[in-house]
This record gives sequence, C-alpha cells and structure tokens, in this order.
Amino acid sequence: MKNHPVRSHRSAEHLPREEQLAWKLAEVAADPVEVGDDAVEMIVNRFIDNAAVAAASIGRAAPTSARAQALSHPPSRGGAGATVFGAAPDVRTGPEWAAWANGVAVRELDYHDTFLAADYSHPGDNIPPLLAVAQHTARDGHALVRAVATGYEVQIDLVRAISLHRHKIDHIAHLGPSAAAGLGTLLGLPTGVIYQAIGQALHTTTTTRQSRKGEISSWKAYAPAFAGKLAVEAVDRAIRGETSPAPVYEGEDGVIARLLDGPEGRYEVPLPGPGEPKEAILLSYTKEHSAEYQAQAWIDLARKLLREHPDAADPDRVRSIVVHTSHHTHHVIGSGADDPQKYDPRASRETLDHSLPYILAVALQDGRWHHVDSYAAERAARPDTVALWRKITTVEDPVWTERYHADGDRQSYGGRIVVTLEDGRTVEDEIAVADAHPAGARPFARADYIGKFRTLAVPVLGEAEADRFLGLALRLPELGPDEVRDLTFAARPGQLPAGRPGIF
Repeated sequence: MKNHPVRSHRSAEHLPREEQLAWKLAEVAADPVEVGDDAVEMIVNRFIDNAAVAAASIGRAAPTSARAQALSHPPSRGGAGATVFGAAPDVRTGPEWAAWANGVAVRELDYHDTFLAADYSHPGDNIPPLLAVAQHTARDGHALVRAVATGYEVQIDLVRAISLHRHKIDHIAHLGPSAAAGLGTLLGLPTGVIYQAIGQALHTTTTTRQSRKGEISSWKAYAPAFAGKLAVEAVDRAIRGETSPAPVYEGEDGVIARLLDGPEGRYEVPLPGPGEPKEAILLSYTKEHSAEYQAQAWIDLARKLLREHPDAADPDRVRSIVVHTSHHTHHVIGSGADDPQKYDPRASRETLDHSLPYILAVALQDGRWHHVDSYAAERAARPDTVALWRKITTVEDPVWTERYHADGDRQSYGGRIVVTLEDGRTVEDEIAVADAHPAGARPFARADYIGKFRTLAVPVLGEAEADRFLGLALRLPELGPDEVRDLTFAARPGQLPAGRPGIF
C-alpha cells in the first residue's frame, strides 16, 4: 500500500491528471491483479449476506416502490437486462434500474456489512450495481469477483482517509466513485475511461447528511441505491466518450475546497500499488443485528447485563444509564446528536435504528434484537420501555474516541456503561467490539452467513428457492454468464405487494 497525498489546487496550478486522486483510483480499478483466496471467500460471504437482508425486506414499502419503478422499465438495448430481487429470474429490467431496486432492498433493514474509520460506509452497497451490469453484459463469476474486490478496495480506502461526516456530506459520496471503479474492472475498461466515470459519479453523489439526521426517512435506504444507479449511468457516459469535471477532488471549486476541509485540507489516501492484491474487504465486518453498526456491541452487552443484572432493565429501579463512548457514536446515534426524535416512540423505524438509547432500552428488556419485532410501533410505545429509554444518555469519552480510530487490537466501536440504581448501587461494564466482529467473542464465519440467510430468506422464498440461490452463490467464482444471470431469487406467492402507482 502507498499513501497518496491529496490537496486542493488553484486553477492556475496545473495538476496533471495522472496525479489526481480520481486517476489513481482508476489505476487501481484497471490493474488486472487477481483476487486472493481469503478475499474471494469473503466476497462469497457478502453475496450471501446481501441476499439474506434483501429477501427479508422485499415486502416492505421502500423496496416495493423501488421494485415497481424498476419493473416499469424494459431491459436496455445494449444487453440482456438484469434481474430484480423478488421477481422471477426471467423478468428483466435495465441494469441501472436493477441496481436501484436491489440496492434499496439490500439497504432497507440496515443489516449488512460496514466499515468505519474516518468516515462511515456499507461497502456491500457496491454489489447491486456490479451484479446488475454483470448480468446485462454477460460477465462471468470470475469477472464479478474481481469487480467486487475493486469496489470494496476503493470505498474502504477512501473511508480510511477522508471524513465526509465532519462536513455533513453523506457517505454515498465515497460509494459513487467505488461503484464506478468496480464497474471499470468488471468491463475491463482503460484507465482514462474509468477516470472520467469516477469523476462523474463523485460529482453527482455529493449530497448532504440530512438523510441520516433528525426524522430519518425511507430515503436512507434509497441513497446508496441512488449512488449505484448514478455510477452505472456515469460509466455508460464515459464509455461513450463523455468527460467529467476535473480535477473533481482537487479543483479550486472541487469537492475538497468547497465541501470538505477547504483549500488548506490535506489527506493521505492509501491505495494498493500495481500488482498488489485488493484485500480491503477483509477489513470490513457484517452485522448480527438489524441496527446501525455502532449499536451492535451495545445490543450484545445489553443481553449480558440482563442475564447478570436484571434490575438494569426495570425503569422503577433505575435512576440513570450513562453510556461512555466515542465521539462518532455519541454524535451519530447517541444523545449528542441533539435529535429529539431519538427519544420519540412515534419515530420512524429508520430513526429508531439510529437511536442508541432506544436500542439499548429494548435490548436490556428483551435480551435479544429482531429486525421486525424490536421496531414494532407497539414495542416502541410500551410505557416501561419509554420510561427506561428516557433515562439513557450518552457522553463522549476521549479514551473510546481514540480507540475508535486505533488500529489492531485497540480498535473499538463500544464503550463503558454505568447504570445507577435508585438504591444508590451502580452497575458498570464495558465492551470493545460486537460479538460478531472479527475481533469479537463469536466472529462471523461462513456457517453464520448461511445461517443468517436461511433465517431471513426461507420464510420469504421457500426452502427450494433459497437452496437454489445458495448453491449458486457458493460457487460464485466459477459461475458462467448464464449462471450469473440466475444469481437472484424469486419470492413465494403472496410475498410481493403491488405498491402504489406513480409516473412510470
């Protein structure tokens, strides 16, 4: 890996395109290096993981609307079309619309993989646009694996170096370029074409972070799908010879100067050199629970506290619960966000899955977390839960902030909890990472991904269809183009609502 210095440049300064970050990302995408065995295994795991959470979500409102939009568009003329999760495998739409519908389904439950560093990301969001274009253009499983490795590499390397959140820019601004880069790998495009596509994808996906603030709406699921769809369109334009704003990152009115750290901003972006393997996917981790990643460890700790200290779940016996955690956790899902909606029992599901006080209250009382039951309106409004919930606050602790950004064994997405009971006793405990994290008590392995898939998908797909999909996914690197086109799933009868009509 090599760190690439990146800064803003005045228009009077000539920055050759070979020195621009977008070009360096394109070089990573164009490198024909093969994917190592460990990374291939994890890519297979993430295909299974994405399918699991997408299957569980396809009957919900946002995926239903996105699917209806997608199926209103026939396959594009340039290929065979792409499949839409839930619909029969022979039903096809244009690849950009398949990326849209499948991206929403994957993201809806906030239940797939994550990488946290200088910024946030769900790198599995790269998979829907890459799969859609692979199906449309008759690529095989080997090409698809290489493309996914690129998508993860580019997104995770950007997330390691450049904070979008600090400037209230949504994290899809790292996803647009990574998906475009992955598509460049998939299609074997030259560096110059990928460079133009990355620039267009970045320019069109720099949106504000209000999508994850205050009263969070269904757009939270749509935003990554939007980036994937725009990446497909950007690559199409670049192949046709169209160009992009440049230098898109470093220009005087570029992303760094006007949206991020300003003209004085400086970054060091780590990227693999020529011939170096793209293994960043191994730095990412999936979720055992359907909630924002920084809540994962707290759900696990809540289960432990309920077993050992059941008084901590009783609002009549609890005076206060204070969570000492990192700056990010405190300000994104904790009371430091200053969002009253995080304490509102009438709040949307999307808001509740970004409320650590709510999640902790329910997990303390139930000793589990469920992607449907834990968010039910009647569950959120239960009087004893509301009473406990409003006694929970978070505070930033510099020790846990430092650990959030640390490498190796010190890295943490947890913190310390202090429960003060009405009789004056205190209960204290701490957790560094979620149980399912690679450094956790029970790291997710292949059997766990398959178990998650069967738990979530079989009720929606049935055993036979779930087995058919799983059989293909497990052979992903060996699949031929026709098998890649079948890498989807059809829902059982009665599982797909029609949705409301719109323009299309």
